[in-house]
Formats: sequence, C-alpha cells, structure tokens
Amino acid sequence: MTELVRELLTPYYIYIKFIHLFFVMMWSWSTTVAYLWFAKAAYLKWKKHPENEELVRRRNWAFEQFDRGAVIEHTAFPIIMITGPLLYWLGNWNMDANWLMVKLSIVLLLFIPIEIADYYLSHFGGNKYTIRKSNQPEKYERFIHIHWRFFQLTTPVIQYSVPTVLFLAIVKPF
Repeated sequence: MTELVRELLTPYYIYIKFIHLFFVMMWSWSTTVAYLWFAKAAYLKWKKHPENEELVRRRNWAFEQFDRGAVIEHTAFPIIMITGPLLYWLGNWNMDANWLMVKLSIVLLLFIPIEIADYYLSHFGGNKYTIRKSNQPEKYERFIHIHWRFFQLTTPVIQYSVPTVLFLAIVKPF
C-alpha cells in the first residue's frame, strides 16, 4: 500500500516541495512585522512609562493582535510538518545527507519546542484576549510579561536558524 501511495505521489514531488516552501515562508515571516513594529514597539514604549494608561492600552492591543495574527503562522506549521516528512519519504532521502540531518535537528530541537510554547501563549492558556475577557488582570499582566520574555529568548534563535535551515535546504553544502 505504501509503495502505491509513493508511486502516485512521486510525480507531484516538486509541487509538494513548492507547498512546503510556501508554508515555510508563511510560517517564518507571518509574525515578523507584528513583532518588530507593533508588539516590540508598544512594549518598549510602555516600559518607559508604565503608568501611562494609553501606552498600557496600546501594549495590550498589540499583544492581543499578535495572538490573533499568529493564526497564520500556526496554520502553516502543521502543513510544514506534514509536507517535510512526505518530501523525505518521496525523495528517498536517508541519514547520509549531513545537511539534512543538521536541518532536521534544528527543526526537531528548536522549532518544534518553540512552536509548542508559542501555540500555548497565543491560543491556549496564554491567549491575552481570553484572559482579559475572563477579568483576571494579574494573570493578564503575567502573560504579557511571559510572552515578552518568550520573544526575547526566541527571536535571536529564529533570526539565525531560519536562514540557516533555508541555506541548508537550498545549497545542501555537505
């Protein structure tokens, strides 16, 4: 049965690769502008004047909108996680491709744990809109700060690892 599926899908390898790369781009860049120009700016301005109610409102709005916008990123990631292994299987790749093993290590050890935390912060227990609507101001503040710390820790990792993974996938240097 698996050989039949492989035989049917192999002619579409390049199309599956396009889908994979398209969703990689959606995933890797969908929240960049929101973080850099809105969430980060609003948080840093608020940090200078935490008593300013307008800056508090802007900070909260930016973080809630970030959570909403992360839906694009978090829709793309599962598609990547399906098409990536599919490409590996259809392309008859193996563990001898060192570039691929480095790429997969980055995905497994960095991207997946980051995404699990990010899903939680944006959609589940850490969703700021839901917390605000449940009238839990202390929890809301706590999750604003947790999300900010998450951004501080993961942004440099993502900034360097995403281009590295793209380089490995395209150039296949070793």
